[in-house]
Amino acid sequence: MEGSTQELISPFTSTTGGVMTEEAGAVTGALELLTRPSDDGSVEVLVRYAGADEWYTVSGSPLTETMDHRTAHEALLARLTTPGRYEGDNEMPVDLLGR
Repeated sequence: MEGSTQELISPFTSTTGGVMTEEAGAVTGALELLTRPSDDGSVEVLVRYAGADEWYTVSGSPLTETMDHRTAHEALLARLTTPGRYEGDNEMPVDLLGR
């Protein structure tokens, strides 16, 4: 991956189904997205409740990206703010699996 090696953080509000994490299951509400590139070319994708200390790994992270870090960050933010599939009347959480 080319581009910045710095972390990027963006605030966002989850959809009704939330964002699926490895540690806490689905998290909903006012969240923050953190993306962090690593030396092997992958991008670590984390979320936390806005203003909280603890970060959670988004299911499907890390990702191998071929685009620059900022573009990847914006694409991931768009993915996490797009409603998940529905099962019955329930919106399912979004993740990065199969991306």
